[in-house]
Amino acid sequence: MLKRLYRWLDLRIGVGEIVEKELTGYLLPRNINEWYSLGSVLLVIFALQVVTGMLLMIYYVPDADKAFKSVTFIMNEVPFGWLIRLCHAVGSNMMVAVLILHMLSTLLMGSYKAPRELNWVTGFTLLALVQGISLTGYLAPWSQLSFWATTVATNSASAVPVLGPYLVEFLRGGKLVGPPTLGRFFALHAAVLPVVIAALIGAHLFLLKRTGISAPPFGREGTANPFEAQQYHYQGHPGGIPFFPNYVLQDLTSISVYFAIFLAVVFFWPGMPFTPDAFVPADPFKTPAHIKPEWYFLANYQTLKIFPSELLGLSVQAAAMTFLALLPFIDRSPERHPLKRPIFLTLVIAGILLWIALSVWGHLS
Repeated sequence: MLKRLYRWLDLRIGVGEIVEKELTGYLLPRNINEWYSLGSVLLVIFALQVVTGMLLMIYYVPDADKAFKSVTFIMNEVPFGWLIRLCHAVGSNMMVAVLILHMLSTLLMGSYKAPRELNWVTGFTLLALVQGISLTGYLAPWSQLSFWATTVATNSASAVPVLGPYLVEFLRGGKLVGPPTLGRFFALHAAVLPVVIAALIGAHLFLLKRTGISAPPFGREGTANPFEAQQYHYQGHPGGIPFFPNYVLQDLTSISVYFAIFLAVVFFWPGMPFTPDAFVPADPFKTPAHIKPEWYFLANYQTLKIFPSELLGLSVQAAAMTFLALLPFIDRSPERHPLKRPIFLTLVIAGILLWIALSVWGHLS
């Protein structure tokens, strides 16, 4: 039966040619490592976030008077509702963490260099959008934590000269965080940002396919400079390993490791995404003692506290983000091996340590 179906499809759309070109005949560098599987892990995480988000939308009510009650109903009454919400909340944090690791591996292995500048720009934009979709989803439970964290986050836009007050009002849908804010954030979280992210993922994969996978800068394959020509050409890897089954098995191994960590957090550390204020309904007239953002915003939060004015803190962060986004156009050296770029490697390690220090400081302060 399957053979007949295969022959029928092959006659009409050339399944055999597709399999040969895109799977068994698509060759990758022999020295490719597990870091390259993080992209596939991210695709799985995004798919899981979409599925769990759609399941939550069946019962969630994006109304200021009903949002918290609907989340409580999901957690306590809906069969496996607690599990679905935990998977969505933990998955949100894990997606940011894996995406940061993916960007770091790209940075250290020089895979952002020509001709892959656009790959880096789309990936960097995806990081910003993933953080944005996490922030907009943070308000959905309409708890004390989500309400006041959103108040603090949106208020930071007021530091922008001239446009600040208008930006805050645009984000909130009014002077203060309220029902219009919940509606706007939910629309962004559930409808707008997922579509934009999916489109950018498609663009990122298209660019990856057009330029070819960048070989790790170790061994003979990593010494070649693929962009010496003055016209477009695809970087192939003759004598490399086939995408299927070799690389697919490597991807499946990495995905299995991710799920082991993911499920361990869900079942053995279910309180990880929440603080006590996450289980209290929002009260606009009662400000909690200590409201802090998610871990991936702690460094930004602490940076704003260090500088004497929010505008200066925002300017420093904007300059750093702009530098990272434009890095492929700034660092034009063809050398990709991290140990042969000691100054760059030192700066990357210093940046990572600074980010960790600011995050810990923000958590403890």
